[in-house]
Parts: sequence; C-alpha cells; structure tokens
Amino acid sequence: MKHVEKYTRQYFLPPVFMSDWVRKDHLDRPPIWCSVDLRDGNQALIEPMGLEEKLEFFRMLVEVGFKEIEVGFPAASETEYDFMRALIDRDMIPEDVTVQVLTQARPHIIKKTFEAVKGAPHAVIHLYNSTSVAQRNVVFRKNKEEIRRLATEGAKMLLDLAEKTEGDFSFEYSPESFHGTEVEYGLEVCNAVLDIWKPSADRKCIINIPGTVETAMPHVFASQIEYISKNLKYRDNVILSLHPHNDRGCAVADAELCCLAGVERVEGTLFGNGERTGNVDLVTLAMNLYSYGVDPGLDFSDMPRVRGTYERLTQMRVPARQPYAGDLVFSAFSGSHQDAIAKGMAARERETQGEPWTVPYLPIDPKDVGRNYDKDVIRINSQSGKGGVSYILQHNFALTLPAKMKESVGYAIKQVSDETHQELSPDEVYKAFRARFVDPMPYFAVEDAEFKRMGEAVVAQVEIRRADHVSKVEAIGNGRLDAASNAVKEFFGVSYELVAYEEHTLSRGSASKAIAYVGISTSERDFWGAGINEDILTASIHALCVAVNQLPKIAAQDKSADARLTDMLDFIRKNYRNVTLETMSKTFHLSEPYVSKYIREKSGKTFGEHVTAERMKRAKGLLKNGVATVESIAYESGYANVEHFNRTFKRLFAMTPLAYRNRENGLPVDKKRRKS
Repeated sequence: MKHVEKYTRQYFLPPVFMSDWVRKDHLDRPPIWCSVDLRDGNQALIEPMGLEEKLEFFRMLVEVGFKEIEVGFPAASETEYDFMRALIDRDMIPEDVTVQVLTQARPHIIKKTFEAVKGAPHAVIHLYNSTSVAQRNVVFRKNKEEIRRLATEGAKMLLDLAEKTEGDFSFEYSPESFHGTEVEYGLEVCNAVLDIWKPSADRKCIINIPGTVETAMPHVFASQIEYISKNLKYRDNVILSLHPHNDRGCAVADAELCCLAGVERVEGTLFGNGERTGNVDLVTLAMNLYSYGVDPGLDFSDMPRVRGTYERLTQMRVPARQPYAGDLVFSAFSGSHQDAIAKGMAARERETQGEPWTVPYLPIDPKDVGRNYDKDVIRINSQSGKGGVSYILQHNFALTLPAKMKESVGYAIKQVSDETHQELSPDEVYKAFRARFVDPMPYFAVEDAEFKRMGEAVVAQVEIRRADHVSKVEAIGNGRLDAASNAVKEFFGVSYELVAYEEHTLSRGSASKAIAYVGISTSERDFWGAGINEDILTASIHALCVAVNQLPKIAAQDKSADARLTDMLDFIRKNYRNVTLETMSKTFHLSEPYVSKYIREKSGKTFGEHVTAERMKRAKGLLKNGVATVESIAYESGYANVEHFNRTFKRLFAMTPLAYRNRENGLPVDKKRRKS
C-alpha cells in the first residue's frame, strides 16, 4: 500500500519489563462489569436513543445482571440530564445497582453533573481528561504539569461538590487516550488524583485505563497494565478498571489479558457498540468465561431477547458471525462439521448428567443461550453432508436412516439445495426426502400381492401396474419381500441384489405407522427407496418399488418423455408472449441458472431458442392466414418492438415478414400488397 512510511507505532512501553501475567492461562472469576451502553454506546448511534428508549435499555441491563451502569454525560445535553433525573425521580435504580456519570475535568461541566445526580442512592462520578502526547501538543497545547493540574483540580472539585450535594458518591478517574501517553506519566497523573481522594477500604476509588484508540497489541497493553497495577498508590483501596476500544479488532483479547495483569473491572457495551470500531463486547467476554465453567454473573440465557431489544432500541444490527449472538454462530453447513456435531450430540445423549460439554464445533450448548438445535445448529444447503441431513430427519421426523443409505440421501438433498440456490428448512428437507425416496414410482407400481408358503419357500402372486396395464406375475423367494422382488425381476428382465432392509415405527398407538427402507445393488451402483404404511409389508414393497424404479433398464423400457422438460416446454408454449426465466424459476421452484441449463441439456436448445420458435410459429400462422399489419403481428407474437421482430424473422428465414406472406399467398416475394 502507498504512504506506509507516514505511520509508526504510537504506544509507549513501561520502563521495566512486565510479564507476570504470562504465567496465567485463564481467568477464574469475572471482573466487575460496567455497561457503558447508555453513554459511550448511545453517543455512537446515528440516532441516539430518546428518554423512554434509554429507560427501557436501562431496565434490560438491570435484568441481565449489571450492577454498575454508566448512564450518560449529563452536562452534554438536556436528554442526558433528563434521563439521569428520571432514574432518580422515578426511583428506578435498584438498591444493588450503582449508576455512573461522565464529566470532563472542567468546572462548569462538573457542577452541571452534580446537579443531575443530586439524590442518587449511589453514583460514581467519572472524571477524565486526556493525557496523550498528541492531545497535549495538538488539542490543549499544555505541558505535562498543566495537564496534571487539570486532573487534580477536577479531583478536588469532585470532593468539594460531593460534600455539598445530597446523595452517595464515589469517584473514578480516567487518563483518556492512555495508549498515546507515556506509561510513567499516566501513572503519575493517576497517583496525583489518588493523593487528593485518599481512598480507603470503605470508600474505594476507581482508576480506569481507557484504550481510547487501540494502538498496541494486547500483550503490550497487558504489560502496561501490570506496571500500573504494581505502582498505583493506595493499591488495596483502588479498583483498577479497563475501558478497551476495538480499533485493531483486539478489544476482547485486551480485556482478557489485562485481567490477567491486574484489572478488576471492565467497562464495555453489549455486542461492542461504540465509537468507530466500537468498545469491547461484554457479551463475548462474559460468554468466554461461561464456556470455561466460570459464572460471569450476567444472564444471557435468552440471548435472542437481549439481542432483539438491543437491535430495536439502537437500530444497530448484530452481525451473523458475532460470537455467541449472531444468526450463524452455531450453524454448521459443512458436511464434516455436521457429521461430527451429530455424533457428538448422540454421545451426549448417552452420557450421565454432569459430564463436561464436549460436542465438536460447539464451544457451548446453544440451548444455554436460548438457541434451537433444529433451526440454529444443523442447517442444510449445498455444502451439507449425510450427517447433517440424517440428523435433521431423525430429530425432526423420527426417521432413522440405515447407515448405507445416508450418503445417497445426503447427496439428493444437497442437489435440491444446489438447484434452488437456497438453504432448506427441516420441513423442506423432509419434503425433498419424500419426493426422492418415498413418492416417486414413474414407471411401475405393485398394486397388490398375495403370498403362500410352499415348504420352506414363499410364493408371491404380484399385480404390477405399468401405465394403464396391470400384469400378474408369480415368483418364489425365501421370504415375502424376496418373493415379491423376484416377481419384479422376472417381469422386467432386470438383475439386482437386495442388500439392505430396515424398518422402525414412526409413532405409537393403534394408528401408528411404520417406515421401511430397502436398498438394492447392481454392478453400477446402489439404489434406495422408503415406504410408509400401517402395514410393514406394504411399506416394504413400496420401498422396493421406489428403488427398482430408479434402475436405468426400467427407464429405458419406458417410452414416456422427460416429464419435467415436457412441463417446461408446455409452459413456454402457453406463455410464449411474456415468458421469462424469472417466471419459469418461480413456477418450477428452481433457480434461473438451473432452468436455463436444464432446458439446454435436455432439449439441445436454449430457453431463448424455444421462446423464439414458439413466437415465430404464431407469427407465420398470422402472416399466412390473414391480412393483419406487421406491427400487430409483432405484438401478437410477443414483440413490443416491430424492428426487433423484423430483424429476428429475417435472420431466421432469410426474408422479411411481408416477403414470407407474399410467398405463402403465391405472390412475388418482392411485391407490395396494396392498402385496402
């Protein structure tokens, strides 16, 4: 890329190497969570939330379990101020919840902030000023001492107004744009603020380190935090907090590594909403802990509801691949993934209660966040495999496919998805299964069968219907299905081997049905069929017929044309004036590319050639048997433009429409008919 030379690293390393955090491999407890959705998140919206919307969002955060919620910047606007007052005046703040408000280190803003929080049961006053080299030099044009004085004077003012204002208040300080600040200097400013507040065991303060613009790799941030944590004054009485942004896409990693390095509190938002690339995603952080067996203290067991409320109130959208919450995060389309998940779920069902979750490709049980296996996990498209398809059929429709049949069914369902260019719902999977393996008997069917014993053998008298003709055939076998199969073989002169037969019930009770699966094999390949009936023998013979109907020799004996192609060409014939690939696609429930390819391969002509041929048939009939104008004939033939009609006609027949009319009526080809 061009101009790379104008960029450089913008962070500062601590003066000594810090790496104790590296020796830890996981978190064993959650941090204190502070949601900043109503402040940082809200200010990042194209259309910030109104008062009632913020109140609803606040209630949702409380229900999820947040005990600390930054509710706004009261001095920034009347909406922010009114929201803070509404929470207090309507007594909406639970006893165990602390609200937090943000203020710059500027006297008039601090005063307005305390007016807003008057009477709060407990509120954190969050003071900040920027300490980075860029902000000092470019924005404020102040030296280090002047910037530190801004922070300490603001800290003194917080102490003074807290004494004079009704309510219970504690303090938080943030050296904004910390990444661009020399680490030692950032620590110096934080300690100067702490020297004024003098935190105690019963009146702790919060030092919050904001990754206002994320410029360092996560391990650098962790080293900086470890240095701060080990060198803060009053450390036992200070809660070290973190406020990561996501400019490098590493906010979650920043938060986790910094918690290893000493952070006890994390500020962030649901789903990472925030300025630019956003804040750290508290949902992901909390669920990462959950996936390790650590209770995060936040309840996302109904993730769809939380996400739905968030999207409705903010007008933001959670991406399909957002961890834990996106539409597709638990979805497996790949055949190998589906097979592993299906086997993992089967193993899970055999395990005793309390066994650790170990299902491949699923870091947590989707049900634990309100998701559904059938709709969210195994999803069927052209990339799916036999494991996923058989899982859907078993868990939704109680069909336990024979192991050898699963591959054929998987390919068949994938083909349907490929033809339609669509994902298939469970109902559509079942419909496709029936259409391919239960319903089709295009060439023959067994209408009736009677059996009698002859010693160890069984004699079958079978009625085979082929088109409108019924034939009775007798054959012997070692069982009823084998005898019926031999009758079919003899009648059609075909050879195959019965290689699989399985059956099971589908429901209980007097009206229960059974399903039978039959597999036959030839030297070329295997063929499968299924039958569903109250009588298992009837179901078995039906399944056999479906399988045998697929044999190429059976098809070769039938003289009927391709049914689908016939229907397509009939549709073109009936709708030649305005037919399009789009209308064909909708009528036959196939994608436009597939319709075009099918017609071309099956008929040897393109869709357009068939349409043109039908239009020309109409045009030639009108030219030969009437005196209508060329313009009206063009319209009747489906051409809105007479010039297009003339060009097409001449290209196909090497003469104009009028010349064709003259020739068909015995007139000179170039003679012009007089106007009547």
